[in-house]
Amino acid sequence: MKTNPFERTLVAALLLFLTGLTACNNDIDEDISDQEVLHGNMNQLTEVIIYDVFTPPVASRLYVYSALASYEAVRFTKPGASSITEKLNGFGKMPEPEQDKEYDFTLASTRSFFNVVRKVKVFSVDSLDHYENSIYKSFRSKLDPGVYDRSVEFGNRISEIILERAGKDGYSSSRGKPKYIGSKEPGKWRPTPPDYLDGVEWCWNTMMPMTMDSAAQFRPGLPPVYSTDTNSYYYISLKEVYDINLDLTEEQMEIARFWDDNPFVIEHSGHMMFGNKKITPGGHWIGIAAIASRQSGADAVTTAKAYALTAIALYDAFISCWDEKYRSSYVRPVTAINELIDDTWMPFLQTPPFPEYTSGHSTITASAATVLTKLYGENFAFQDTSDLRYIGMQRHFNSFNEAASEASISRVYGGIHYRFSVDTGAEMGRKLGQMINEKISE
Repeated sequence: MKTNPFERTLVAALLLFLTGLTACNNDIDEDISDQEVLHGNMNQLTEVIIYDVFTPPVASRLYVYSALASYEAVRFTKPGASSITEKLNGFGKMPEPEQDKEYDFTLASTRSFFNVVRKVKVFSVDSLDHYENSIYKSFRSKLDPGVYDRSVEFGNRISEIILERAGKDGYSSSRGKPKYIGSKEPGKWRPTPPDYLDGVEWCWNTMMPMTMDSAAQFRPGLPPVYSTDTNSYYYISLKEVYDINLDLTEEQMEIARFWDDNPFVIEHSGHMMFGNKKITPGGHWIGIAAIASRQSGADAVTTAKAYALTAIALYDAFISCWDEKYRSSYVRPVTAINELIDDTWMPFLQTPPFPEYTSGHSTITASAATVLTKLYGENFAFQDTSDLRYIGMQRHFNSFNEAASEASISRVYGGIHYRFSVDTGAEMGRKLGQMINEKISE
């Protein structure tokens, strides 16, 4: 039985509402494992990101700083686990715990995590209060007061170093910039229907990368030259998007919907409009990292490391991709198709408000899949339930790379990217992920 977008949205909203009720009414189980504490913490951040409707690049910034804050504290539960931040750009030296003093490093990790979440920052901090109060109450009930206070203070010290770096990463200066509305020049990006929004985060390439030497380190080749010649490579690629969208299979539509991950879509029905909030593309892969950690029985340190490396892969991938997006400022299929082929055509998915080349989904998913493959193996099969509570969908994959490939082609099925853009973005992401593996995860 088919459902229309409004019915799917209603089901997803109900699932999210019921999940929120459960989270608000249940206190933290005092016997919860250390790794489940970390999962719970990250889940809280994802829900706040959805509620506050952060753009995908900004969401990746929240994930990376909070995940690093968590890892740098909890790593001391495993002798020999090395610092990640010491291998990244711009971080100060992390504090060390006092010798012969007892700590609860999961508590320290939680404290550091939420200090960063609140200050990096989210708006709906009040929604975190119940969860944080419950988890701190749980730790107080089982720890000596001295151990509790010492652990909290250690978490505070770690978060100070993380926040110092966040304060100089370029984010503040990227706010308040003039709007980016593109160009009417043929082949160049301009705001797209139905809402014609200005370009999102057009100077994200000014952010300080975590691992890259510069935003342009993985700069791709130029996109195909825009052409109205029906025999040109560009026009043939454009027509491919149009033809695919005219005859989408049920499977292709399901794939496109599953990987949409557009954090805020304005739904239209006649004169009615409403906003539909969903998980971000980065949040989807943070969810996959959680699934892999649980399925593999990973301990707290490995769990925290998976979150941190995935978040680094996402964050630097957005910087790399956005650097090219606003350099080439390439036209979206909907604009060119409406002008050259069919002025009534609309893509299956709503086109996001930023230039086309290269595909962000393709870049970040390939990068994240590459680091997760290094951690958990080439043939790690899993059921992706990351979006289940939000859109009521799940899919099975035989590997992280298989999931990334499907996410990539989903953008062609959705009618919002050319095939050459998804292929180029995926190659950028793989190269970035490989560099991260070489630099950090040995």
